[in-house]
Amino acid sequence: MKEILLVRHGKSSWEFDVTDFYRPLKQRGIEDSSLVSKELEMKGSAPNVIYSSPATRALSTCKIFAKILEIPENEITIVEDLYDFEGRNVINFIKTLPNELNKVMIFGHNHAFTSISNIFGDRFIDNLPTSGLVKLTFDIEDWKDLKKGTTEFIIIPKDLKE
Repeated sequence: MKEILLVRHGKSSWEFDVTDFYRPLKQRGIEDSSLVSKELEMKGSAPNVIYSSPATRALSTCKIFAKILEIPENEITIVEDLYDFEGRNVINFIKTLPNELNKVMIFGHNHAFTSISNIFGDRFIDNLPTSGLVKLTFDIEDWKDLKKGTTEFIIIPKDLKE
Protein backbone atom coordinates (compact mmCIF):
# COMPACT_ATOMS: atom_id res chain seq x y z
CA MET A 1 0.00 0.00 0.00
CA LYS A 2 1.32 3.43 -0.99
CA GLU A 3 0.06 6.88 0.06
CA ILE A 4 0.57 10.31 -1.43
CA LEU A 5 -0.35 13.60 0.18
CA LEU A 6 -0.53 16.34 -2.46
CA VAL A 7 -0.46 19.88 -1.08
CA ARG A 8 -0.98 22.90 -3.28
CA HIS A 9 1.07 25.89 -2.13
CA GLY A 10 -0.61 28.58 -0.05
CA LYS A 11 -2.09 31.78 -1.48
CA SER A 12 0.75 33.83 -2.93
CA SER A 13 1.28 37.54 -3.12
CA TRP A 14 1.43 39.54 -6.34
CA GLU A 15 2.48 42.78 -4.64
CA PHE A 16 6.21 42.28 -5.19
CA ASP A 17 8.04 42.79 -8.46
CA VAL A 18 9.41 39.25 -8.72
CA THR A 19 9.09 36.43 -11.24
CA ASP A 20 6.53 33.66 -10.71
CA PHE A 21 9.18 31.39 -9.19
CA TYR A 22 9.95 33.85 -6.37
CA ARG A 23 6.42 34.92 -5.39
CA PRO A 24 6.05 34.73 -1.59
CA LEU A 25 3.03 33.68 0.44
CA LYS A 26 0.40 36.20 1.47
CA GLN A 27 -0.60 36.27 5.14
CA ARG A 28 -3.72 34.30 4.17
CA GLY A 29 -1.50 31.63 2.61
CA ILE A 30 0.46 31.31 5.84
CA GLU A 31 -2.71 31.08 7.94
CA ASP A 32 -4.47 28.62 5.62
CA SER A 33 -1.40 26.36 5.42
CA SER A 34 -1.20 26.34 9.20
CA LEU A 35 -4.89 25.42 9.49
CA VAL A 36 -4.63 22.56 6.99
CA SER A 37 -1.42 21.19 8.51
CA LYS A 38 -3.00 21.15 11.99
CA GLU A 39 -6.00 19.26 10.59
CA LEU A 40 -3.64 16.76 8.94
CA GLU A 41 -1.80 16.31 12.24
CA MET A 42 -5.12 15.54 13.98
CA LYS A 43 -5.84 12.87 11.33
CA GLY A 44 -2.51 11.19 12.13
CA SER A 45 -1.42 11.02 8.50
CA ALA A 46 2.15 12.30 8.73
CA PRO A 47 4.39 11.22 5.83
CA ASN A 48 7.68 9.30 5.84
CA VAL A 49 9.23 11.88 3.53
CA ILE A 50 8.52 15.36 2.14
CA TYR A 51 9.33 16.68 -1.32
CA SER A 52 8.79 20.26 -2.48
CA SER A 53 8.89 22.35 -5.58
CA PRO A 54 11.75 24.87 -5.27
CA ALA A 55 9.36 27.81 -5.90
CA THR A 56 9.25 30.18 -2.92
CA ARG A 57 5.51 29.81 -2.29
CA ALA A 58 5.62 25.99 -2.37
CA LEU A 59 8.72 25.69 -0.20
CA SER A 60 7.34 28.20 2.32
CA THR A 61 4.11 26.18 2.52
CA CYS A 62 6.16 23.01 2.96
CA LYS A 63 8.12 24.53 5.86
CA ILE A 64 4.88 25.49 7.65
CA PHE A 65 3.66 21.88 7.41
CA ALA A 66 7.05 20.49 8.46
CA LYS A 67 7.10 22.66 11.58
CA ILE A 68 3.58 21.66 12.65
CA LEU A 69 4.17 17.98 11.86
CA GLU A 70 7.51 18.18 13.71
CA ILE A 71 9.56 17.14 10.70
CA PRO A 72 13.01 18.75 10.64
CA GLU A 73 13.54 21.18 7.74
CA ASN A 74 16.71 19.34 6.76
CA GLU A 75 14.51 16.35 5.87
CA ILE A 76 12.73 18.33 3.13
CA THR A 77 13.95 17.38 -0.34
CA ILE A 78 13.65 20.05 -3.02
CA VAL A 79 12.98 18.64 -6.49
CA GLU A 80 13.20 20.91 -9.54
CA ASP A 81 10.73 18.75 -11.52
CA LEU A 82 7.97 19.55 -9.01
CA TYR A 83 7.88 23.12 -10.36
CA ASP A 84 5.36 21.76 -12.85
CA PHE A 85 1.94 23.09 -13.78
CA GLU A 86 0.58 20.33 -16.03
CA GLY A 87 1.50 17.26 -13.97
CA ARG A 88 3.60 15.13 -16.32
CA ASN A 89 6.86 15.80 -14.43
CA VAL A 90 5.18 15.17 -11.06
CA ILE A 91 3.73 11.84 -12.26
CA ASN A 92 7.13 10.78 -13.63
CA PHE A 93 8.72 11.76 -10.31
CA ILE A 94 6.19 9.69 -8.32
CA LYS A 95 6.78 6.66 -10.56
CA THR A 96 10.50 6.77 -9.73
CA LEU A 97 10.15 7.01 -5.94
CA PRO A 98 12.09 4.40 -3.94
CA ASN A 99 9.77 1.51 -3.04
CA GLU A 100 10.76 1.55 0.62
CA LEU A 101 8.82 4.84 0.88
CA ASN A 102 5.14 4.24 1.56
CA LYS A 103 3.86 7.65 2.74
CA VAL A 104 5.01 10.57 0.62
CA MET A 105 4.04 14.24 0.82
CA ILE A 106 4.56 16.52 -2.18
CA PHE A 107 4.22 20.31 -2.28
CA GLY A 108 3.59 21.89 -5.64
CA HIS A 109 1.29 23.67 -8.01
CA ASN A 110 -1.92 23.69 -9.95
CA HIS A 111 -3.17 22.69 -12.48
CA ALA A 112 -0.86 19.71 -11.93
CA PHE A 113 -2.27 18.71 -8.53
CA THR A 114 -5.94 18.99 -9.50
CA SER A 115 -5.20 16.95 -12.61
CA ILE A 116 -3.24 14.25 -10.74
CA SER A 117 -5.98 14.04 -8.09
CA ASN A 118 -8.55 13.43 -10.82
CA ILE A 119 -6.42 10.97 -12.81
CA PHE A 120 -5.42 8.82 -9.83
CA GLY A 121 -8.15 9.47 -7.25
CA ASP A 122 -11.73 8.24 -7.24
CA ARG A 123 -13.38 11.56 -6.37
CA PHE A 124 -13.60 14.41 -8.88
CA ILE A 125 -12.14 17.73 -7.77
CA ASP A 126 -13.08 20.79 -9.79
CA ASN A 127 -10.13 22.75 -8.44
CA LEU A 128 -7.74 22.10 -5.57
CA PRO A 129 -7.55 25.52 -3.91
CA THR A 130 -4.42 27.08 -2.46
CA SER A 131 -3.30 25.28 0.72
CA GLY A 132 -5.61 22.41 -0.28
CA LEU A 133 -4.52 18.85 0.46
CA VAL A 134 -5.53 15.53 -1.09
CA LYS A 135 -4.61 12.10 0.28
CA LEU A 136 -4.51 9.33 -2.31
CA THR A 137 -3.86 5.66 -1.53
CA PHE A 138 -2.83 2.95 -3.95
CA ASP A 139 -2.96 -0.82 -3.74
CA ILE A 140 0.52 -1.24 -5.23
CA GLU A 141 3.92 -2.36 -3.97
CA ASP A 142 6.00 -0.57 -6.60
CA TRP A 143 5.65 3.14 -7.44
CA LYS A 144 6.29 2.42 -11.12
CA ASP A 145 2.94 0.57 -11.14
CA LEU A 146 1.03 3.75 -10.21
CA LYS A 147 -2.62 3.36 -11.18
CA LYS A 148 -6.08 4.57 -10.14
CA GLY A 149 -6.35 4.61 -6.37
CA THR A 150 -8.63 5.94 -3.67
CA THR A 151 -9.15 9.54 -2.58
CA GLU A 152 -9.00 9.05 1.19
CA PHE A 153 -9.70 12.66 2.09
CA ILE A 154 -9.45 16.25 0.94
CA ILE A 155 -8.70 19.12 3.31
CA ILE A 156 -9.77 22.56 2.09
CA PRO A 157 -8.95 25.68 4.16
CA LYS A 158 -12.39 27.28 3.82
CA ASP A 159 -13.98 24.11 5.29
CA LEU A 160 -11.93 24.65 8.47
CA LYS A 161 -13.01 28.22 9.04
CA GLU A 162 -16.08 29.24 11.00
